[in-house]
Amino acid sequence: MTDPIARLTVLLAKLPGVGEKTAQRLAFHVLKSPPEYARELAEALLALRQEIRLCSSCCNLTAQDPCSICRDAQRDGRMICVVETVPDLLAIERTREFRGRYHVLHGALSPLDGIGPDQLKLKELVSRLPHGVEEVIVATDPTVEGEATALYITRLVKPLGVRVTRIAQGLPMGGDLEYADQVTLARALQGRREI
Repeated sequence: MTDPIARLTVLLAKLPGVGEKTAQRLAFHVLKSPPEYARELAEALLALRQEIRLCSSCCNLTAQDPCSICRDAQRDGRMICVVETVPDLLAIERTREFRGRYHVLHGALSPLDGIGPDQLKLKELVSRLPHGVEEVIVATDPTVEGEATALYITRLVKPLGVRVTRIAQGLPMGGDLEYADQVTLARALQGRREI
């Protein structure tokens, strides 16, 4: 049988951003902690895999269907913000600026990686549009894949009479103009607004 410390270290090192030294440090932390901590950690990991599923409306990850955002009657159902991933949704939620609903695609178009329209949650998005949706805000990443996905969504949604907008792109707060790349500067100029 494999050494439990080595086994846990190998498993923890498979997590994104966790190297072998950090994994070993985490394994020893679990070993030094009270037995209840290890048990709670194991139960939380099992519950994560057993209880989390996709929201039947927005495709967010949730333990309850529909998710808490879709259940919130205070949300504006006329606007849907389309994001690539759940962490993107959470980032927008942290701003406390958007009070509409969301739709999670679970990826972006990437033909080289074998990700086409059928691998994304696009059919689910289109099925939501006849129910009073007036605007789809595309909040995909400013990458080649994100831009291709935004363009595809625009071509899919606009013919249905729904307004399609894209989140603004440009210079980050605290950024220096001299270090910005040409594309970012061009986007910042295109997205300018009156002050």
